[in-house]
Amino acid sequence: MLRPRIIPSLLIHKNGLVKTINFKDPKYIGDPINVVRIFNEKVVDELMVFDIDASVNQNEPNYKTIKNIASECRMPLCYGGGIKNVEQAKKIFSLGVEKVSISSAAISNPNLIKEIVKKVGSQSMVVVLDVKKFDNNSYHIWINNGKKNTEISLIPFLKKIQDLGVGEIVINSIDNDGVMDGYDLNLIDNVYSNISIPLTILGGAGTLDDIKNIIKKYKIIGLGVGSLFVFKGVYKAVLVNYPNHEIKNGLIKQ
Repeated sequence: MLRPRIIPSLLIHKNGLVKTINFKDPKYIGDPINVVRIFNEKVVDELMVFDIDASVNQNEPNYKTIKNIASECRMPLCYGGGIKNVEQAKKIFSLGVEKVSISSAAISNPNLIKEIVKKVGSQSMVVVLDVKKFDNNSYHIWINNGKKNTEISLIPFLKKIQDLGVGEIVINSIDNDGVMDGYDLNLIDNVYSNISIPLTILGGAGTLDDIKNIIKKYKIIGLGVGSLFVFKGVYKAVLVNYPNHEIKNGLIKQ
């Protein structure tokens, strides 16, 4: 049965975990393995881990890091970063990862989606799209950690990759990244009404009410959460957290 999902999102930069604001000024927040262990104890729904160096630097996925994270992770794990072909995806699956995500590769080679789906099934194929608002009602897709505007409009591209068989789409708002001032409702409206596959929105969660309000409006949706689950207080002290069972049930109650 499909249900809302509340998903911590972790960024790996220079082998450590970081958080950014509008994809800039990465702030170190800790060791990936330690944070995964804490989220194990918190019994999170699933986990998204993105290596933000791999694709930009044209590196292979860091298989050693992926293996270490997957071996500790007790929840479904999605990994993204540096995946350019089916062989790399298959190797990552062999390390214990449940889902792989591609981003810039989906732009340069959309047929890679179909190739990976053919090998592992659509349920394990995720596309992550980083977007910025272009005008009041449209968004462009950006790559290379928000540094390059592809000038590709979001909605037509979503329809294209849905037809290629992608199993899930993650939309990451660059404008809202790390700001902790709420999700972009206009962005969600645009995307939600144009696709029929699982959707996760990332960028903007500042309070648990932000999460609750989105679930109340859109019902079956994934909420990616970064800063809210690693920072505490106005001074943003690092404190890994996640709502307990009772609080989470209150957030997803429909």
